[in-house]
Amino acid sequence: MLELDGLTRRFGAVVALDDLSFTVPEGQVFGFLGPNGAGKTTAMRAVLGISALDAGEIRWKGGPAAESRARFGYMPEERGLYPTMIVIEQLQYLAELRGMTAVDARAQSMAWLERLGVADRAADKLEALSLGNQQRVQLAAAFVHGPELLVLDEPFSGLDPVAIDSVSQVLHDQADAGTSVVFSSHQLDLVEHICNSVAIINRGRLVASGTVDELATEGPARLQVEVEGDGDGAWAKKLRGVEVVANGNGRLRLLLGPRTDAQRVLRAAEKAGAVRHFSYDRRRLSEVFREAVSR
Repeated sequence: MLELDGLTRRFGAVVALDDLSFTVPEGQVFGFLGPNGAGKTTAMRAVLGISALDAGEIRWKGGPAAESRARFGYMPEERGLYPTMIVIEQLQYLAELRGMTAVDARAQSMAWLERLGVADRAADKLEALSLGNQQRVQLAAAFVHGPELLVLDEPFSGLDPVAIDSVSQVLHDQADAGTSVVFSSHQLDLVEHICNSVAIINRGRLVASGTVDELATEGPARLQVEVEGDGDGAWAKKLRGVEVVANGNGRLRLLLGPRTDAQRVLRAAEKAGAVRHFSYDRRRLSEVFREAVSR
């Protein structure tokens, strides 16, 4: 597993990382979230040894990460490849830098270009590709040497919906094969859909972490209730210990107080009319994020 333990990094008066600690299990797709300027990129660069730390340790499988970085794959948010170099040649070059033979490097480069849907552009210069296809090539550069840990900074930036689905599947396949995948993104619905666990940071500090299911269900109980013919939820507004937090065309999202019984809410709904829908509700990751960074 990847362990970040007490990471601290200052840039003059600015504290980019403030005693940041969390763990990424092996074989998971892990979302690393936070508002702009929260310290995500600094932490990612520290894992790769690009950014120095003032304090703290980074461990991989129990040992210092510095001993294993040749087995890490990294994709920065900014374009990091050579724009005037042929796509296949620079992927092969990068794979050889990681110790692969020329034959294996070439074969793996083509395999990843095929997998990511840009094999037909292998002989082109990178600058001739669209931004979305450049992003796919940059992802191939992170994957080409078969890393044990993938660190991806905004990997879905510039991708169309079909490409997002394709890359999401690739990340899951990598995790299923035992690779740990850590990526940052502001597309919270996407993170919620594909991640096993997340860590949310703000101002360099951890403000929430856990599995997506844990974060979605922690805190007060929530219900979704729809009563036929009741568009404004008047029945629910009269109940003590119940807050109507949203109303989507008559389907209410209710937040229950600590002593409020869901069965009491159901009985009240049945008195108001025919109950068309009644279920426990989950918090969206976007709600968890807003709550965590505003505390």
